[in-house]
Amino acid sequence: MPISVVTGGAGFLGSHLCERLLDAGHRVWCLDNLDTGSLTNIAHLRQDGFTFVNHDVTEHIDIPGDVDFVLHFASPASPIDYLRLPLQTLKVGSYGTHNALGLAKAKRARFLTASTSEVYGDPLVHPQPESYWGNVNPIGPRGVYDEAKRYAEAMTMAYHRQQGVDTAIVRIFNTYGPRMRAFDGRAIPTFVRQALEDKPITVFGTGQQTRSFCYVDDLVSGILALAFSTEHEPVNIGNPGEFTLLELAELVVELTGSKSEIVFEALPVNDPQQRRPDISRAQELLGWEPTVDLREGLQRLLDESSRAELTGRIVGA
Repeated sequence: MPISVVTGGAGFLGSHLCERLLDAGHRVWCLDNLDTGSLTNIAHLRQDGFTFVNHDVTEHIDIPGDVDFVLHFASPASPIDYLRLPLQTLKVGSYGTHNALGLAKAKRARFLTASTSEVYGDPLVHPQPESYWGNVNPIGPRGVYDEAKRYAEAMTMAYHRQQGVDTAIVRIFNTYGPRMRAFDGRAIPTFVRQALEDKPITVFGTGQQTRSFCYVDDLVSGILALAFSTEHEPVNIGNPGEFTLLELAELVVELTGSKSEIVFEALPVNDPQQRRPDISRAQELLGWEPTVDLREGLQRLLDESSRAELTGRIVGA
């Protein structure tokens, strides 16, 4: 039975990853300090073969016995969280990545770190291929997240080149699905929450900035395909379907039957104007591409989540 360690395993994405690994026959160690994760996300995973450890990965990581895979997903991931926790975000990208890599080295495990499309910043190249180095403001408010992830990539490649650790880097584009926190500040949970309560839907700027949204089931399939491969260089995993935020808001209103009106607010500092992954490498190296389009994914989110979850009116949301 393969043994996997997932840092940040009680978060939105980490919990889906733990679930899929269990389904694939892995024993899973889930590490999370619950800063932004929730025990609610993993309550249904409490079974033989699953172990939760309340642990801050900026401290030394000690797992008994063998480990085959270390999947490093610990980090605040939404603007509200990393602007609230700037130092923790930088520390988990640096010390946390160092400790997770140290575990992989000690156990001779395959290591995968969760990077992000935010390493491209406000891109001057569109769509964004892995060869693009990005346009990031390191001292802006978002720099704590962008640079933490860029540093994590550099640390990962240094461990691969100098220490011989078997590493991989996934650059994740906007993801959504069940278990996202209603108040985490990202567009889809925010729009859905506002629409279900018939409150004004708040779109930043003119709403013409674009994003590419990948349903969580597709994303996890891509992540695992990369984890189980022999690839070391970064790979984009995301859905290349590109939508303006205004189009997203209008689609959410349609699918929810909401009476909400769309209102516009000031654009946050350094908010990217466009985002779309070039997934050529994922297609060629992993044979992966997404299968769920935005309309279907949003409908799944609405069908598979309770109203209480989507509006944040539950403990731990």
